Amino acid sequence: MQLPDVAEDQAVATVHRAMEIGINHYETARGYANSEELLGRALKGFDRSRFFLTTKITPKHYQNYRKYIEESLTRLQTDYLDNFDLHGINNDEQLNYTFMKGGVLETVRKAMSEGLIRHLGFSSHGPLEIILKTMETGEFESVNLHYYYFNQRNLQAIKRAGELKMGVLIISPTDKGGQLHKAPQYLMELTSPYHPITINLRFCLSNPEVTTVTVGAAHPDEFNPHIEAAKYSGALTEGEQEIIERLNLQYKKLGGTLCTLCHKCLPCPEQINIPEVLRLRNLALAFNMVEFGKYRYKMFENADHWFWGKKATFCTRCNECLPRCPERLNIPDLLAQAHAIFSLDKGKRKWSD
Repeated sequence: MQLPDVAEDQAVATVHRAMEIGINHYETARGYANSEELLGRALKGFDRSRFFLTTKITPKHYQNYRKYIEESLTRLQTDYLDNFDLHGINNDEQLNYTFMKGGVLETVRKAMSEGLIRHLGFSSHGPLEIILKTMETGEFESVNLHYYYFNQRNLQAIKRAGELKMGVLIISPTDKGGQLHKAPQYLMELTSPYHPITINLRFCLSNPEVTTVTVGAAHPDEFNPHIEAAKYSGALTEGEQEIIERLNLQYKKLGGTLCTLCHKCLPCPEQINIPEVLRLRNLALAFNMVEFGKYRYKMFENADHWFWGKKATFCTRCNECLPRCPERLNIPDLLAQAHAIFSLDKGKRKWSD
């Protein structure tokens, strides 16, 4: 639960409502402003055995890791963490901070031996290859990653997690998954009679490997679409499948300009994250998700390894990507179009390392 921009009384009321409806896993991070303190206050007084608590700290803080773990425990007002995630193993540098001599893994294992941490996982906003590489170390019991109807790139990692018997937590399916809490009317019509939040959660949870999803509510009244999704379990119902197929058909409107997100266009010599730019273009044109595209596009060049890549305007039309594209897309033209749709003033980050 990330609540850096929410008043304390509202945050507490939201957590209390979550407990009331049976939500029993609360996930935060040291870098989410004052979220740990808010969550600690909100959960104070509840039976500790009724809920699971996760927090996260980035590996780059390896020199102060023990101190930071203890500070998180103090802020959360708890004696132990049910789960602890190494936050943001997004590239080889973060992986090195984890496994080097004197790195964070040694510190965490010691904390586990003392009962401060019960289970160890990791989160990643990085490329699929980094996620799989980290999973294959065998050091982690769970993975915290992006996977939604509108971004299915990490399906391979989810399937591999199932084979490795790792837990899978989906990062921010409502917000990062499409800003579905303020979905455009066109998308609302496409997913009717369900809310887009409900369909997206059901899409995620219909994968047997997915063990939990984050809700991300910031107000006690925001749980209804999530509760609706919890009414069902297992494979998608016939009605849900029809909605997914309706969404799938929307991509046809892009015709010969649809990017299938194979990632074969990379690497780009200008460090443009071509597949992500074109994914956002897909969503804007197929689902009218322009505002979501702007929200994500402004993060390029502003979020370091958390959201890598430069804006499409850096394209020099070197055309190195063209022969790699199996769809034979005119990638430079599509990048220019995407930049025109999404370009706006830079926004500030809402988290820190």
